[in-house]
Amino acid sequence: MDTRRALLDALESGPVSGPALAGDLGVSRAAVWKAVEGLREEGFTVESTEAGYVAPDDPGYCAAGIEFGLDAPYTVEYHEDLPSTNDRARVFAGEGAADVVVVADEQTGGRGRLDREWVAPGGGAWLSTVIRPDVAPAHAPRYTLAAAVATADACREAGVDARIKWPNDVLVGAAGANERSGMDERSGMDYRPESDDPSGGDGEAAGRGGRKVAGILTEMEGEADRVSWLVVGIGVNANIDAAALPAGATSLRAERGDDVDRRRFVARLLERFAELSADPDGILPAWRERSDTLGRRVRVETATGPVVGTAVDVEPPGALVVDTDTGRTRVHAGDCEHLRDADAV
Repeated sequence: MDTRRALLDALESGPVSGPALAGDLGVSRAAVWKAVEGLREEGFTVESTEAGYVAPDDPGYCAAGIEFGLDAPYTVEYHEDLPSTNDRARVFAGEGAADVVVVADEQTGGRGRLDREWVAPGGGAWLSTVIRPDVAPAHAPRYTLAAAVATADACREAGVDARIKWPNDVLVGAAGANERSGMDERSGMDYRPESDDPSGGDGEAAGRGGRKVAGILTEMEGEADRVSWLVVGIGVNANIDAAALPAGATSLRAERGDDVDRRRFVARLLERFAELSADPDGILPAWRERSDTLGRRVRVETATGPVVGTAVDVEPPGALVVDTDTGRTRVHAGDCEHLRDADAV
C-alpha cells in the first residue's frame, strides 16, 4: 500500500503521529510529510495537532475525500473539469491500470451512446471506473446493469426514490410513456435517452414522472474469450438546478430540495458497484427488484424492427424478455420506450 492511502486509512481511527506511521510502513518521516502535503494539495485539509495528524471535519469533494473511508478497492483521480471521464479512463485502461475511478466536477465534452450529447455541468457526479473482470465479452452487459443498480441505490440512500428503465436509465417516479432508453451491440450502454419529443415524453407522461436523473455508458476492449477491460461511465445530475438540464431531466437537488453530499454519494455508489461486481449472480435479481420496466407495455426499436409487448423479465447477460402477440422475444439491443395501452399498436 502506498504512503498516501495508508495515511488516509490511519486517519479514519483518529489522530496519527508521523513517526508512528513511518515506523509502521517502513518509510521515512519525510515520506509521510510528503503524503500529508499531497493530501492538502488535493483539498483534503489534514491538520497538525499535538496528538498527530487529524482528518478534516469536511473531507471535501476531491480524490482523497472520496477515498477517505471508502470500503471499495478503488483509487480515485479527481479533476475540476474534463472533456470526458470515459476518455481519461480509457487512457488508464490502455496503460494496464485497474480499479481506477476518474471523477470530474464538470464534463465539457460528455457523450452518450452513439456519440449523443450529454449535458454535464458543474455540480454533477460524473465518474468512470476502469475494471478488468475475468469474464467473457458476452457477460459484460451485467456490469452495465450493476452500475444502474448501484446508482439507483445511492439515489435512494440520498432520499430520492429511483428506479431503472431497461437497461440503465435511472429515473425518478414512474417512467412515462414514450420515454426511451437504449442498449447497443457495441457498448451495451447509454448515457441519455433519445426521444422524438425533446422533453422525453408527452405532456401527460412528463406529469406522471419518469424524470431522468442518471445514465451510464460502458466501453469495452476484449478478445474472443475474455474482457481485457471495461470502462463504466456514470453520470448523475446531483447538485444541479433543474433549469440547467434538458427538458424531461431532473436532479437530486431538485428532488430533495437541497444539495446532496457528493463525496459520500459517490463513495456509496462505488461501494455498491464493488459489491455487485464481486457477486455477478446477484446482479440480475437486484436489477429486477429496482426495475420500472418489468410488467409494462414497451416498444423496443431493434435493428430488425420494433418489438412491442409486455416486458416480463431480464435474462443473462441483460436481455429484455418481451411477451408479444406472436410469442416471447428476447431483446439484446435496442431503444426501449414505455407505452400507454393506447400507444401499443
